[in-house]
Amino acid sequence: MMASIFTKIVNGEIPCFKVAEDDRFMAFLDINPLAEGHTLVIPKEEIDYIFDIPDDLLARLFTFSKTVALAIEKEISCKRIGIAVIGLEVPHAHIHLVPLQTIYDIDFKKPKLKFSAEELRKIADRISKAYQEKTF
Repeated sequence: MMASIFTKIVNGEIPCFKVAEDDRFMAFLDINPLAEGHTLVIPKEEIDYIFDIPDDLLARLFTFSKTVALAIEKEISCKRIGIAVIGLEVPHAHIHLVPLQTIYDIDFKKPKLKFSAEELRKIADRISKAYQEKTF
Protein backbone atom coordinates (compact mmCIF):
# COMPACT_ATOMS: atom_id res chain seq x y z
CA MET A 1 0.00 0.00 0.00
CA MET A 2 1.28 3.45 -0.89
CA ALA A 3 1.69 6.00 1.87
CA SER A 4 -0.99 8.68 2.00
CA ILE A 5 -0.08 12.29 1.22
CA PHE A 6 -0.42 12.98 4.97
CA THR A 7 2.04 10.21 5.86
CA LYS A 8 4.46 11.77 3.36
CA ILE A 9 3.98 15.11 5.17
CA VAL A 10 4.61 13.44 8.56
CA ASN A 11 7.78 11.83 7.12
CA GLY A 12 9.02 15.16 5.77
CA GLU A 13 8.78 13.99 2.13
CA ILE A 14 6.26 16.73 1.31
CA PRO A 15 6.50 20.20 2.89
CA CYS A 16 3.66 21.71 4.89
CA PHE A 17 2.85 24.83 6.88
CA LYS A 18 3.01 23.18 10.30
CA VAL A 19 1.03 24.69 13.15
CA ALA A 20 1.55 22.11 15.92
CA GLU A 21 3.02 18.68 16.56
CA ASP A 22 3.55 16.20 19.34
CA ASP A 23 4.59 12.56 19.45
CA ARG A 24 1.27 11.26 18.02
CA PHE A 25 -0.33 14.13 16.07
CA MET A 26 0.39 16.91 13.62
CA ALA A 27 -1.57 20.01 12.59
CA PHE A 28 -0.87 22.00 9.43
CA LEU A 29 -2.62 24.53 7.26
CA ASP A 30 -4.91 23.32 4.49
CA ILE A 31 -3.33 24.67 1.29
CA ASN A 32 -6.81 24.96 -0.30
CA PRO A 33 -8.57 26.59 2.65
CA LEU A 34 -12.20 27.54 3.16
CA ALA A 35 -11.04 30.32 5.50
CA GLU A 36 -7.81 31.91 6.69
CA GLY A 37 -6.33 29.57 9.29
CA HIS A 38 -8.16 26.43 8.03
CA THR A 39 -6.08 23.67 9.62
CA LEU A 40 -5.92 19.90 9.25
CA VAL A 41 -5.20 17.74 12.31
CA ILE A 42 -4.02 14.18 11.78
CA PRO A 43 -2.75 11.24 13.77
CA LYS A 44 0.80 10.48 12.65
CA GLU A 45 -0.16 6.83 12.39
CA GLU A 46 -1.87 6.19 9.06
CA ILE A 47 -5.41 5.13 9.95
CA ASP A 48 -7.89 5.59 7.11
CA TYR A 49 -11.21 6.01 8.93
CA ILE A 50 -11.62 8.17 12.02
CA PHE A 51 -13.89 5.61 13.67
CA ASP A 52 -11.18 2.95 13.29
CA ILE A 53 -8.92 4.96 15.62
CA PRO A 54 -8.66 3.25 19.04
CA ASP A 55 -10.66 5.10 21.71
CA ASP A 56 -7.68 6.33 23.74
CA LEU A 57 -5.97 7.74 20.63
CA LEU A 58 -9.24 9.27 19.38
CA ALA A 59 -9.71 11.06 22.70
CA ARG A 60 -6.14 12.38 22.50
CA LEU A 61 -6.70 13.46 18.87
CA PHE A 62 -9.67 15.59 19.92
CA THR A 63 -7.82 17.01 22.93
CA PHE A 64 -4.89 17.95 20.66
CA SER A 65 -7.38 19.44 18.16
CA LYS A 66 -8.98 21.52 20.92
CA THR A 67 -5.63 23.09 21.83
CA VAL A 68 -4.89 23.82 18.16
CA ALA A 69 -8.40 25.30 17.72
CA LEU A 70 -7.87 27.63 20.69
CA ALA A 71 -4.58 28.80 19.18
CA ILE A 72 -6.28 29.43 15.82
CA GLU A 73 -9.09 31.34 17.54
CA LYS A 74 -6.55 33.55 19.30
CA GLU A 75 -4.83 34.52 16.04
CA ILE A 76 -7.63 34.49 13.46
CA SER A 77 -10.65 36.75 13.87
CA CYS A 78 -13.71 34.46 13.95
CA LYS A 79 -16.84 33.69 15.95
CA ARG A 80 -15.98 30.02 16.45
CA ILE A 81 -13.85 27.22 15.11
CA GLY A 82 -15.95 24.69 13.24
CA ILE A 83 -14.90 21.08 12.90
CA ALA A 84 -15.59 18.69 10.06
CA VAL A 85 -14.60 15.12 9.39
CA ILE A 86 -15.45 13.93 5.92
CA GLY A 87 -12.97 11.15 5.37
CA LEU A 88 -13.33 10.61 1.65
CA GLU A 89 -10.63 12.86 0.18
CA VAL A 90 -7.49 11.29 1.68
CA PRO A 91 -7.24 7.74 3.11
CA HIS A 92 -5.80 9.08 6.38
CA ALA A 93 -8.09 10.25 9.19
CA HIS A 94 -8.11 14.01 9.62
CA ILE A 95 -10.10 16.76 11.25
CA HIS A 96 -10.73 20.09 9.55
CA LEU A 97 -10.61 23.08 11.93
CA VAL A 98 -12.24 26.01 10.12
CA PRO A 99 -12.53 29.55 11.50
CA LEU A 100 -16.18 30.59 11.14
CA GLN A 101 -18.08 33.83 10.81
CA THR A 102 -21.24 32.04 9.58
CA ILE A 103 -22.42 28.46 9.21
CA TYR A 104 -21.77 28.74 5.46
CA ASP A 105 -18.03 29.16 5.99
CA ILE A 106 -17.69 25.38 6.33
CA ASP A 107 -19.37 24.58 3.00
CA PHE A 108 -16.86 22.50 1.04
CA LYS A 109 -18.57 23.40 -2.26
CA LYS A 110 -17.40 27.00 -1.84
CA PRO A 111 -14.44 28.18 -3.92
CA LYS A 112 -11.24 27.72 -1.95
CA LEU A 113 -9.21 30.74 -0.94
CA LYS A 114 -5.80 31.38 -2.46
CA PHE A 115 -2.86 32.44 -0.30
CA SER A 116 0.77 32.73 -1.33
CA ALA A 117 3.32 30.46 0.32
CA GLU A 118 4.60 33.50 2.23
CA GLU A 119 1.08 34.35 3.49
CA LEU A 120 0.53 30.73 4.56
CA ARG A 121 3.89 30.68 6.36
CA LYS A 122 2.99 33.84 8.28
CA ILE A 123 -0.43 32.46 9.26
CA ALA A 124 1.13 29.15 10.36
CA ASP A 125 3.82 30.97 12.36
CA ARG A 126 1.23 33.07 14.23
CA ILE A 127 -0.91 30.05 15.12
CA SER A 128 2.15 27.96 16.02
CA LYS A 129 3.43 30.66 18.36
CA ALA A 130 0.05 30.85 20.14
CA TYR A 131 -0.02 27.04 20.35
CA GLN A 132 3.48 26.84 21.83
CA GLU A 133 2.91 29.67 24.31
CA LYS A 134 -0.61 28.48 25.24
CA THR A 135 -1.61 32.14 25.59
CA PHE A 136 -5.33 31.51 25.16
